Amino acid sequence: MKRLEGRTAIVTGASRGIGLAAAEELVAEGARVVVTSRHQEAADEAARSIGENAVGFAAHAVEEDAARACVDFTLDRFGSIDILVNNAGTNPAFGPVVSQDHGRFAKTMDVNLWAPILWSGLVWDAWMQEHGGTIINTASIGGMAVGPDLGIYHVSKAALIHVTKQLALELGPKVRVNAVAPGVVRTRLAEALWKEHEEAVAQRTPLGRIGEPRDIGSVIAFLAGDGAAWITGETIVIDGGQLLASSEG
Repeated sequence: MKRLEGRTAIVTGASRGIGLAAAEELVAEGARVVVTSRHQEAADEAARSIGENAVGFAAHAVEEDAARACVDFTLDRFGSIDILVNNAGTNPAFGPVVSQDHGRFAKTMDVNLWAPILWSGLVWDAWMQEHGGTIINTASIGGMAVGPDLGIYHVSKAALIHVTKQLALELGPKVRVNAVAPGVVRTRLAEALWKEHEEAVAQRTPLGRIGEPRDIGSVIAFLAGDGAAWITGETIVIDGGQLLASSEG
């Protein structure tokens, strides 16, 4: 029996990578899924690749009017919003924290932190406050550690982990709110972390390889389902042991 039969999900930033994998896993478990991307063509292409229970919608994650339109579209099309996956993310601020300008800082925080708050509020008001549901945020192990050149991104994900706990407190018992914290995964956003030195990263990872988007998508689908019915406010690390290795010595 499919665990998410009859439920509807919105996955932001789902044209590729972890978002696309999450949408695929949700559909495989019986959910109907609206996948978003900044461009309609990319959203439609992702939906076609998933199958008939997926539909694309163009919505930049930080644009409130577009987000509200997506929520309205989802309710009109499917009649519920039972699952929200806040996956859209960005990282334009590479380099030391003190060398960043306000524009890069603001864009990182808007997409990685404000957008999950925005979308969570919209689905809460439109559906979940009355009917319940589950929200899953895509954080990062970077939000639990420090390292060179990714400081602003790490700060945004650390804040998202805290926001996950805050929302779990505020929206319970109707809504469960959790997060996933991926390690180095084979995505375009993370290419600088693995593309030129994948073997070296794999050797430093206790499970011997970098992550694949489906590794994250399957845990998102678990958190969306009843098997996680007594889990809220948690951030699930999915990193093949990379955090363990980084703490050695």
